[in-house]
Amino acid sequence: MKNRTGLIIAVVGVLSVMISLPYYSGAYFLSVTMTILLNMTLAVSWDMMLRTGQLSFGIAGFFGIGSYVSIVAVSNFGVNNVVSIFLAAAFVAVIALALAFAILKLRGIYFAITTLALTMVFSVTIRNMPTLTGGSGGKVLYNTIFNGDTTKIYWLILTMALFTILLSIVFEKTRVHYAISSIRNDEVVAKSSGINVFKYLTVLFVITAMIQGVAGAIYTQQYGFAYPETAFSLDFLMLPMAMALVGGIYSTWGSVIGSVVLGLVAEYLRLVMPHGSKIIYGIIVILIILFLPKGIYGTLESKLRTTRNGARK
Repeated sequence: MKNRTGLIIAVVGVLSVMISLPYYSGAYFLSVTMTILLNMTLAVSWDMMLRTGQLSFGIAGFFGIGSYVSIVAVSNFGVNNVVSIFLAAAFVAVIALALAFAILKLRGIYFAITTLALTMVFSVTIRNMPTLTGGSGGKVLYNTIFNGDTTKIYWLILTMALFTILLSIVFEKTRVHYAISSIRNDEVVAKSSGINVFKYLTVLFVITAMIQGVAGAIYTQQYGFAYPETAFSLDFLMLPMAMALVGGIYSTWGSVIGSVVLGLVAEYLRLVMPHGSKIIYGIIVILIILFLPKGIYGTLESKLRTTRNGARK
């Protein structure tokens, strides 16, 4: 009971600090925090799909589609900036659902390569629709969301990150967790146990794609532009994957911890050595994967479990 009360107090304290952050932090630190929260959202959503055993490389693709749906809705059709984010979520969900029937029968490396190829397909399609999307020249918003109010934009990104984390925790605490874990461990056994594999894969695929699309829409509304090179950048694939791996895959808190740690490290490296930061960043990721294969959170959790078991004996 005491442990639960302490946890609740800690959570409320952290939330209070995060919500009130714009009132006592500078513009630079707030900007870094928003970047970390955006990548955290992508990392958690990627890990949610990974728990099914399916390695998806489609983050940047859905991120880019969400970006363009949002900016086109505002620029071409005069849709409200906030409403455009919901339109992006709905559009990406429909695209993901349609794709699910075509690609979710693939497994392993075939699924991974296909989702990566989809990013290229989306990018080429956007480039070849200049009247609607601006083509290679991209599109620019004349009025960003909330009229550029950084505080409100921060709260929007924080809400998105918290919603994704909460959804991931719900999946971990419900029977969905047992279903997708059994699919990852042995799909044949899962089917023989009565688990509808395609249904669970489709639900996770659509939900995670929708989250990534929303992240892309908010990113575009925040900065006021969308270009194929930025909207479909593989940075939106590699960074979230690295964060989840460093923190510890198959867990919500692993992605959260990895996002914070690597987000701060990446920003520091960008400042001290802007031309070689990605090399050092990559070395750090490799070292952690080699020496902490379970990630930071996974390793700490294993040690705590061992300590508790030893104390009971």
